Order: sequence, then structure tokens, then C-alpha cells
Amino acid sequence: MFDQYIAEVIGTFLLILLGCGVTANVLLKDTKGNNSGWIVISVGWGLGVFVGVAVAGPVSGAHINPAVTLGLAAAGLFSWSYVLPFIIAQMLGAMLGAVGVWLFYIQHYKKTEDPGVKLGSFATIPQIRSPLNNLFSEILGTFVLVFVILYIGEPSLELPGMSQAKIGLGTLGALPVALLVTAIGLSLGGTTGYAINPARDLGPRIVHALAPIPNKGGSDWNYSWIPVVGPITGALIAAMLYLLHGLLF
Repeated sequence: MFDQYIAEVIGTFLLILLGCGVTANVLLKDTKGNNSGWIVISVGWGLGVFVGVAVAGPVSGAHINPAVTLGLAAAGLFSWSYVLPFIIAQMLGAMLGAVGVWLFYIQHYKKTEDPGVKLGSFATIPQIRSPLNNLFSEILGTFVLVFVILYIGEPSLELPGMSQAKIGLGTLGALPVALLVTAIGLSLGGTTGYAINPARDLGPRIVHALAPIPNKGGSDWNYSWIPVVGPITGALIAAMLYLLHGLLF
């Protein structure tokens, strides 16, 4: 299983490096992508998911998200004995990815004056701070993510008379999940920035707190529980409905 843990570290690292990277490119001062907008961020995160899943998928299944790991385990599709090591690997990968973004954009962090913008390139920040509504946003967004993932099947072609020949999408099997994350970002990301992944928010938030970024302000720990509890709750609800559907149909 060690190779699977490494795959989760690498996959989550790539997800955060590219996802937080596109966010930093849009938000930070004097970047090429400054002020290019929410659509760019949403598409960038979707492509980050594609890269992370494409790399880690053949080895670990590319959960790269504690909510996905917990949802799959609750649905009976993943062993509970591997849940904690997978989550630890995902958190490590997320923190490494955030460190990569900070080092890559270090000169732009120095030029950016707004502490909120600096934090927003690492962690999610709600547009309107309303804990119950923000929590609901994260629950619903993650519910959609995990529920659809539970039903995504990779199409394949088996050739008659050739038992060893089975043709599937290969790396392109990551595309449905990438499109799903992009769709969630474009439609359900406007309230909280759609963490829908505890590691995506908590890992970079920890790096923000520890990194020597000039005039960075606080890391908003009062809000930090929402992008952790919300995604976990949404994933468990998705798993319960998946199991209920299996019992009824």
C-alpha cells in the first residue's frame, strides 16, 4: 500500500499546486493573470483535478480528497483500515503544494498589500460570512461531487475472442471528474469558493499560518472548521443515499 500513499501525496500535491496556483495568478498583484476572473479559477481547479487524478489514478484511485476517501469507505467501496493513512497522505500533499505556490509567487506576495487576497490564494473565504449558509454550501457542493463520483464508471470496450484485450479511456478517465469539479465551481462556488475538500483548505491554511509572508494577516481559523466539517458531512450524506439506492433498486 505504500505506493498508494505516495500516489495520494503526489496527486494532491499537483492538485493544490495547480489549483492554488491559478488562484494566486488571478488574485496576486502584477501577475500575468491578475483579475482574469472566477471562470479562470474554476477551470484552473478543474484542470488541476484532471492532472492529479491522471497521475495518481492508476496507483491509488486518486481520491486526493479526504471527503472522497470517507465517502467511498462509508459506501462500502474502500477499506476503513486505509482511510487514515490516505488522509494523512492527502494533507501532506496539500501542504507541499501550497508551499510550492508560495515559493513560485513569492515576489508577488511581497507586492500584494491586501492580507485577505494573500489568504484567499491559499484557503477559501466566504463572500458573505454566514456560518450556516456557508456550511450548507460546502455540504451541498461536496454531496454533488461524491454522489456523482460514486456513479461514474469508465467506459470500456472488450473485444470478443480476445480475453486480454480491454480498451478503456486510460488517462482520459480523469476527465469526467475534472469536468464535474469545474461544473461545481462555476455553479456552486460563488458563496464560499467551494473547498469541497478538507485537505484543499486546511493544508494550505496551515502553510499560510506558518510561512513568513510579509503583512499576511491572520489565517481566519474561526472559519476554518466549515471547509472541513461541510465536505465530510456532504460526503457521508452522498454515501448514505448511494447505499439506500442500492437497497431499494
